[in-house]
Amino acid sequence: MLIMITGGQRSGKSMFAERLALSLTDHPVYLATAQVFDDEFRRRVDVHKARRGPQWTTFEEPLRVDEVAVGEGDVVVFDCVTLWATNWFFASGENVGTALDEMTTRLDALGRTGATLIMVTNEIGLGGVSENALQRRFTDLQGSINQYVAAKADEVHLIVSGIDVKIKPQASLRP
Repeated sequence: MLIMITGGQRSGKSMFAERLALSLTDHPVYLATAQVFDDEFRRRVDVHKARRGPQWTTFEEPLRVDEVAVGEGDVVVFDCVTLWATNWFFASGENVGTALDEMTTRLDALGRTGATLIMVTNEIGLGGVSENALQRRFTDLQGSINQYVAAKADEVHLIVSGIDVKIKPQASLRP
């Protein structure tokens, strides 16, 4: 099972994903993709860690998420696709095609583990088009990987101001 959780920054995506994971298992896995480069971000990571209790197993892997030891029966909160995309964007020399190839290959391998994946990501393309070429290329990568994950997902949830709006599967209308 693949569940995608998307929305804006600070919208409540991670907390929603964590609650969902705990509703599915008593011992969830947290797969963190962030790389910490400054004190402010370290404080954000510390808040996330403090929110999770001892029942969580945490793996930190900025690139090779398919090499993390998860398998059948595990419920994994993958937090987050956006930071993972950032890591691959720069690891690939800012080449969108190379980064996307790496990411889709590794996501497919992670999906074959049989774990339930709850993937947190950001909708960064809802605003205006950046004047910065580097930012536009990253937005292309983020949009492409989000579309890839959404297409494979069994469920997609959009979190808006802490409120869950389920967008896939859509409720069918009766004629």
